[in-house]
Amino acid sequence: MKDKNAKVAIVTGGGQGIGAEIALHLLSQNMHVIVAELHPESKNFNLKEHDRLLIIKTDVKKETSIKQMIKRGINHFGRLDYLVNNAGILPDEHAVFEKITLKTWNDYIATNLTGAFLTSKYAAPHLRKHKGSIINIASTRALQSEGNCEPYAASKGGLVALTHELAISLAPDIRVNCISPGWIDNHHMKITKKDHEVHPVGRVGKPEDIAHLVSFLISDKAAFITGQNFIADGGMTIKMIYK
Repeated sequence: MKDKNAKVAIVTGGGQGIGAEIALHLLSQNMHVIVAELHPESKNFNLKEHDRLLIIKTDVKKETSIKQMIKRGINHFGRLDYLVNNAGILPDEHAVFEKITLKTWNDYIATNLTGAFLTSKYAAPHLRKHKGSIINIASTRALQSEGNCEPYAASKGGLVALTHELAISLAPDIRVNCISPGWIDNHHMKITKKDHEVHPVGRVGKPEDIAHLVSFLISDKAAFITGQNFIADGGMTIKMIYK
């Protein structure tokens, strides 16, 4: 049976990787979670719906899809306390700047940035009622570059800026913060000993590292924190690396 007093969170792109770990962590804290996912039927989707978890097929590039997801989630759980804007397209490692198409650029901006704007817009009236919180998942690519990732970097940089703008626009009712993960092992690539060693903390990040930070930032323990971008990268972006 659903607890009507339990906190409710939306996690976009919550079907795998960081998003799934965030959803599972919030569930472990007895919250109700709405996972908004474009491909819930994917073989990589590793969550199963139950009393405290509602999975809704959602395309964050489409305004109507976002509105329907929020409406259905509110009707199901009766309230909304937290929003985690995690949905995004990952960078194409094989991209070459001169060959990046306008369609590719627009897809990144629409998914990674506009999706967060629209979801925040339609979630805000519900979040205000409970002094809620928004967490945007950006990337260290917003702050440093590897090359040929212009659409991804621009979208994540925009997400950092959107964070501090929303923090002012939605104050004092809603706190808004951002997390910029560094190298997180989502089990999609082989991680070597050297990969771990380039991090000052001695290892590559894990999805649960980000989930724990989300949990803290939405909690009352972080009540005096808003408009900030938290870099969670094991210290990699502050380390000078010489070839």
